[in-house]
Parts: sequence; structure tokens; C-alpha cells
Amino acid sequence: MKRSTIDLWVGLFVAIGIAAVVFLSLKVANLTPQSADQTYTLYADFDNIGGLKVKAPIKEAGVVVGRVAAIQLDTKTYRARVTLNLEKQYTFSRDASAEILTAGLLGEQYIGLLQGGDPDELKPGEHITLTSSALVLEQLIGKFMTSFTGSNNKSSASGAQ
Repeated sequence: MKRSTIDLWVGLFVAIGIAAVVFLSLKVANLTPQSADQTYTLYADFDNIGGLKVKAPIKEAGVVVGRVAAIQLDTKTYRARVTLNLEKQYTFSRDASAEILTAGLLGEQYIGLLQGGDPDELKPGEHITLTSSALVLEQLIGKFMTSFTGSNNKSSASGAQ
């Protein structure tokens, strides 16, 4: 084989390798485009979303059924309004609930949906009314510390009498 033929094959192999790395990077970062024909939109309002981010997964029974499309502050209620893009093959009842969960102790946050028992289904553009906000680790530690110091003050005051 001539040198130029070998160079051509090496260049082609490198180009395919770079394309594969770019594709895998986009897949891992959840930046691959989704067709709007395959999804529908629901909304959910939360008091506190913690570290939830756009493109975070939405899961039902551990299966990814959609992604978070947008997060905004509702200026009337001062609650976080989360826009959910769900795959059309998954439908949820009117009494379905949504909660913000954490994968592991300090992992990524995602929305967990829990199917209800109502036979009527949510239609595109409707709101999920039953929601549970994120558990914020800093708030839990703060509550623990204040209750711990409060109980120490009571026990030391009763021991001094």
C-alpha cells in the first residue's frame, strides 16, 4: 500500500472516532434533541426545588419518562413552576403526584412521579396538583442543630434548679 492510502485510512478512522466521542458526550450530558411530536407538556408548582436543573430526568418507578424543560418563578404565588416534557407513551392520572428526589445522598436531583388511581388522565398543558418539594440538606442540618441546642438549654436549665 502506498503511504497516501494509509494516511487516508488513518484520517478516516480518526474522524469516525471523534464523531463517536462527540455523540457519546451529548448522550451523557442529555443534550440530544427530542422531537416535540414525541412529548407533551405538564406543569407542577413546588415551594422549593433545591438543586433541580433543566434537563433533569423525570422518573416513574425508576424509569425515565421525560425531562424537565423549564423552571420559572410564578410571580403571583412565588412558587417555582416546573415545566415537564413527558413522552407521549406515558400517561398519568389526574391525582398523580410529583416530588423532587435525590439520587443517592448527594447525587443529582430528579422528579419522581407517582401514578394515582383516578381513571381520568391529565391532558397536555394541565397541572399536577399534588407536589412535594425538595429536601434541602442545609435546612435539615439547621433544624437539627437548633433542636439540639434547644434541648441542651432545657436540660441545663432544669439541672441548675
